[in-house]
Amino acid sequence: MRKYFKSLVVLGIISTVVACSPESKLDKLKEKRASLKVELADLDQKIKSMDTAKVVMFPYVESMTAETGTFKHKINVQGDIETDNEALIFAEASGLIKSILVKEGQKVSKGQVLARIDTEILASNIKELQTQLEFAEYNLEKQNQLFDRGVGTEFELKSAKNQVAALRSQLNTVQTQSSKSTVRAPYSGVVDEIVTFVGEMASAQSPILRLVNNDEMRVTGNISEHYLKTVKEGTEVEIFVPTLRDTFNLKISSVGKYINPTNRTFRVNADIEGETELLPNMLAEMLITDLVIDSALMVPAVSVLKTQKNESYIFVLKKDGENYKAHQVMVNLISQYHGKAAIEVLNGEVNAGDLIVSAGGRGISDGDVVRIESK
Repeated sequence: MRKYFKSLVVLGIISTVVACSPESKLDKLKEKRASLKVELADLDQKIKSMDTAKVVMFPYVESMTAETGTFKHKINVQGDIETDNEALIFAEASGLIKSILVKEGQKVSKGQVLARIDTEILASNIKELQTQLEFAEYNLEKQNQLFDRGVGTEFELKSAKNQVAALRSQLNTVQTQSSKSTVRAPYSGVVDEIVTFVGEMASAQSPILRLVNNDEMRVTGNISEHYLKTVKEGTEVEIFVPTLRDTFNLKISSVGKYINPTNRTFRVNADIEGETELLPNMLAEMLITDLVIDSALMVPAVSVLKTQKNESYIFVLKKDGENYKAHQVMVNLISQYHGKAAIEVLNGEVNAGDLIVSAGGRGISDGDVVRIESK
């Protein structure tokens, strides 16, 4: 009996030791931690459900205003300054240049003598022909007298007449050649450059001087045939000359009637008068107004967007509390120039002064509430 009691005591001690081992305490702690996690999750959910300070972030866009006014579209083309009165002056007769009677920079009048060609040989020819003509005329007179008395023959009379006519024609030709030896100004202007000098030979291939008149000039340009219907005589054109850094407001004076097959362009001219600072062959920039719309509805060109079907639309902003609501409006894009687009409203409503989305429109949809910064 006593042994049996001792055995029970030993077993009890062993059980107590096992129950109080480290592994048993770790399991209890893990259970407690899992229980606390569940309670914490419940508390977080309750806090979120009771939080009323939520912040809603609206899309950010930039905006500009619509406006009404005169819309102009312009074509930018390269132009050249030209004049009809700019030419190299040649001698019509060949010979030695005897004298040049003008200087570079000198103003001359139409018909004024510019140079003379040596005509000594022609003068000798004229005298010789005049002498021959006098004798031929004398012979003709005698043949007429003989024919009237019935002594001379008709053949001799006609031969004398033919001789006179031939000599007169030769004399007239040489005298004309002699008159060409005097070089005259074909129009009034300024002697820009003397190309040859006294003592040199003049010919039809060698110019003597350059004569320029800048009183009446024009600017010319070549425009794509695409604009043939919109560019007419009287169309406004703004001319900018980079060399002078000056601008001239003109009108198209003539439109070409021929399409260049190489570059598919036609020629236009705008007359310039009284601008003495302009020189032939100067470069000019031509801004030709090919479209004018009075009282056009205009919006920023960047605000016009395209659908997948290539339809044009804009977003109009209307006040919505502290923010704005974007309304999609379908439009017809008539034309655009220098950042402005002339439009026709197809559905919806757009008025002058309305705010139009100018940046950020691709990230929003019809009816979205947005934040803006007006420009």
